[in-house]
Amino acid sequence: MAAMPNLQVTDCSSLFAPRLPHRPLTLPHSRFISKASLQQPHHHPSSSASPPPPSLLNRRQLISQTASLSLSLATLSTLPLPAKSEEVLSEWERVYLPIDPGVVLLDIAFVPDDPNHGFLLGTRQTILETKDGGNTWVPRSIPSAEDEDFNYRFNSISFQGKEGWIVGKPAILLYTSDAGESWERIPLSAQLPGDMVYIKATGEKSAEMVTDQGAIYVTSNRGYNWRAAVQETVSATLNRTVSSGISGASYYTGTFNTVNRSPDGRYVAVSSRGNFYLTWEPGQPFWQPHNRAIARRIQNMGWRADGGLWLLVRGGGLFLSKGTGITEDFEEVPVQSRGFGILDVGYRSEDEAWAAGGSGVLLRTTNGGKSWTRDKAADSIAANLYSVKFINDKKGFVLGNDGVLLRYLG
Repeated sequence: MAAMPNLQVTDCSSLFAPRLPHRPLTLPHSRFISKASLQQPHHHPSSSASPPPPSLLNRRQLISQTASLSLSLATLSTLPLPAKSEEVLSEWERVYLPIDPGVVLLDIAFVPDDPNHGFLLGTRQTILETKDGGNTWVPRSIPSAEDEDFNYRFNSISFQGKEGWIVGKPAILLYTSDAGESWERIPLSAQLPGDMVYIKATGEKSAEMVTDQGAIYVTSNRGYNWRAAVQETVSATLNRTVSSGISGASYYTGTFNTVNRSPDGRYVAVSSRGNFYLTWEPGQPFWQPHNRAIARRIQNMGWRADGGLWLLVRGGGLFLSKGTGITEDFEEVPVQSRGFGILDVGYRSEDEAWAAGGSGVLLRTTNGGKSWTRDKAADSIAANLYSVKFINDKKGFVLGNDGVLLRYLG
């Protein structure tokens, strides 16, 4: 049995992340020009002048109207086209970012004490900062990370109060106690099993960290020491339970494809091949593997606002668990995904949720997931939408590849 080691560090290096001397990329809202109203000219002949013959009047009107129309069209053609800074998509608005097109956005979080102050993470060492609620974003640098020959993938960020945490790959852990004005790098043990994929701020100087091999660690002293919350790796658990009938356990490659945490600390994770899933609750010594009851392989799983589970399968299917809590009993809900995969679901409230996926698929439910309608306006986005994040019922974002970020308008 591969036991989970407790991690201990004895040294921390402090670093500051000054803002880059770039001005915020403030882009105006796009507004499309409506058709101009071309009014016909009005003639006010003098009362002393005799009226012209009807035939001459028609010719003069025709010449005047033709000239007026030509002038109006010429004026319209010289007007500037709308700046493609933001496109209004029903209840969503696209925000253009000062990053390379190939960046995949991975996570977003806001400082609870200042809801307009937030951070956006992605591949290619991307950290962006906003101080206006997500309307505009500017790059932030981490000097100690830039001095190394690594191109970090920042996977997860979480705040509680002014304390915040960031984890990434290759192994990097950042901590702030001043709402992100400065970031301190916390050294990590080489014994850490797997890559860090998720972190959750849980209290003062406290956090919970998860790796893609199923290790769960908790700290209560700013990351100087980490205690293992599970007693063994997922691979070791599966080796013990492979005879219990978990389909696909013998093909497990040792890593998660996705992992999601509920507000009360429960986890659900999907195996890398999508052929089964695992759950963990606080106090349990091991992850609990579960057979999937669906023929197609699992794409992603997460928690509904009522405490139940949602499940996405490859090819665009969406399933909801019957009742709340952890179960293997799911029923399919019809969705109009156009054959593209649905990649994530985010709940704005217990009744309203949004699902996003490949090729700009964007779906909405207002009855807790029983039925879904497609937001066709998002079909024009040539990107995969990977993640739906609602900070609260008024602030939400959809994160995608190629630097695509959508902001909820409400």
